[in-house]
Amino acid sequence: MRLRPVIGRLHRWIGLATAGFLLVAGLTGALLAWYDELDALLAPSLLTAHPSPGAAQPLDALALRARVVQAYPQRQVNHVPLSQPPGRSAVFFVAPAPGATGKPASPVAQVLVQPYTGQVLGDRVLGQAALGARYVMPFIYRLHHSLALDLAGTLMLGAAALLWTVDCFIGLWLTLPAAVASQRRTGGTAGKSWLRRWMPSWWVRWHGGSYKLTFDLHRSGGLWIWAMLFVLAWSSVAFNLAPAYDTVMARAGLSFQATTRSLPMRAVPQDQPGLSWHQALETGRLLMEQQASSGGFSVLREDLLYYDPRRALFSYYVRSSLDVRERVGRTLVAFDGNTGELRLAWLPTGAAGGDTITSWLAGLHMAARWGWPLQALVSVAGLVVAMLSVTGVLVWRRKRISRRRAKSASAPASMRP
Repeated sequence: MRLRPVIGRLHRWIGLATAGFLLVAGLTGALLAWYDELDALLAPSLLTAHPSPGAAQPLDALALRARVVQAYPQRQVNHVPLSQPPGRSAVFFVAPAPGATGKPASPVAQVLVQPYTGQVLGDRVLGQAALGARYVMPFIYRLHHSLALDLAGTLMLGAAALLWTVDCFIGLWLTLPAAVASQRRTGGTAGKSWLRRWMPSWWVRWHGGSYKLTFDLHRSGGLWIWAMLFVLAWSSVAFNLAPAYDTVMARAGLSFQATTRSLPMRAVPQDQPGLSWHQALETGRLLMEQQASSGGFSVLREDLLYYDPRRALFSYYVRSSLDVRERVGRTLVAFDGNTGELRLAWLPTGAAGGDTITSWLAGLHMAARWGWPLQALVSVAGLVVAMLSVTGVLVWRRKRISRRRAKSASAPASMRP
């Protein structure tokens, strides 16, 4: 059995199985490359905040937390942003407090606060399908991550991403020129170099008819940005199907650091930490300073202080010289919420090969580095993914019609319709 037809059929069926998923992921991803900008444009009253004449400096982060606690007395405010981009509001997440009377408005709400005055600007549930411009971008993100189907959608997209990753290599192989012997049998020009015979795969025949145009867009579109498509595919597996991703990376000999999820959970959550929030912030700063000194990295800004009641654990996040992403810091120290004892440190690059690669994949996928040029590239890649899904189906449909016509033409006259 010849290999190329078998690989071609595999490419066809993987493409058909994943086309719908990748169409949604590509179109939503093209928008999400500009998430912050579009979100601020659609919901300026929530997301923009500028100094006022009487308040030129932002309030202390824990003072802002106190305002949110006052505004949401039946909620837990365990997520404290320690910085925000200039001109943007402070973002808190509040969860229902255990034992609170009355049903909370939503399970977890994002609360936006004017950092210069402490005024609570409003709240929203991220991913909620609701009317209003403030809900548009969070819902697009939910579509992109889980098809708005929560865990089931996440797993389906993860499976599609895994197939897509395999198909990246299958599709690339199919663009390569056939063997010279095969060229002779089909009347091809065997005298051309391998590279010259591959070059037509990169071209688009704009005036060769609709089918040739569709086929060439499908073939060459995937070639020109193949590396970025592979980054998007494999990082999608990391986001949505972590067990499969971790297994493959481990088989490749790459290691990972322990994360806070690996720490034991308490039998009964501890809703209030033994340390005060001020003590926790100072403890986090001290522990991070020690890690930076011993690890040879520098802290560029502090980003987040988070308390996990399930583990009675504080996590203190900063953006450091080890971070790939520019908008969000992922360097962290986690410490006991009662004693302040260090439980673990996690570094985005340099400590474990698997984490370093994953940090870069995530940063590229989220267009979180190098500003607008990478955002534009990711946006174009998302549109190309959508285009490849559509053209792949059109090519399959055209070939299917042609095969049916050929089969009908070769059938005996008595068997024709």
